[in-house]
Amino acid sequence: MRTELVSEPGDRHRPNEDFASVGLPASGQGGSLVVLDGVTPPRGSTGCLHSVPWYTARLGGALTELTVSLPDVPLVEALARAIARTSDAHAETCDLSHPRTPQATVALARWTPETVEYLVLSDAAVLLASPDGTVTPVLDDRLARLPRALLASQEICDSRARNKEGGFFTAAADPAVSARAVTGAVARTRVAALAALSDGATRWTETFREGDWADLFTYVRKDGPGALVRRVRELERADTERVFLGRAKRHDDATAVYVEL
Repeated sequence: MRTELVSEPGDRHRPNEDFASVGLPASGQGGSLVVLDGVTPPRGSTGCLHSVPWYTARLGGALTELTVSLPDVPLVEALARAIARTSDAHAETCDLSHPRTPQATVALARWTPETVEYLVLSDAAVLLASPDGTVTPVLDDRLARLPRALLASQEICDSRARNKEGGFFTAAADPAVSARAVTGAVARTRVAALAALSDGATRWTETFREGDWADLFTYVRKDGPGALVRRVRELERADTERVFLGRAKRHDDATAVYVEL
């Protein structure tokens, strides 16, 4: 088995709000990967004493442990338990009902000798590559399907579309949000390798159009996640007229995990 993981902050002077891990049980049977992309809140109160990196570290740590130690628990339930555990850790000190309470997008995968399971919530991505080279992206496209006028407004920052019907969903304080995730499972024989990426890394395809998902996967398999993130940074720096980036921040935290089964 080959595993590679890269997570790089968008700004070296600010903490990385992403989280990534690969969990391999002592039994040697299977494993899991976790990628979280912490949601940077707009300026102002979040109702919480804790930072986004604190939240992603807590949630990511819980997910890593639960997906490995409880292999028979579905990923949806593992995410619900991890959110509940994280919420319990600061419920007494923080207002978890605040719409800007720390939160994150989620990409999970877990493999056994028989099955590969996956879960995606919001704009992270999981890519599954079959033995014949076919790449299947697993995406939660609800954010992309919002009206352009809404995306261009401040409503997203004001949290009016986040975790709301007709909007999109992220992992925050409510364990029930796990039921909103895109989930599924395929036979292990149908997956030769897989990758998970935060949206800072998927910019290669989704923002800069360097290639499709199959091209991105080939790039990562051949040159590694680090090369992908370096290329994204080059493209970000070159987009001085913001033709591709538009109103998006110049550099975003970028995380990519690659697993060859």
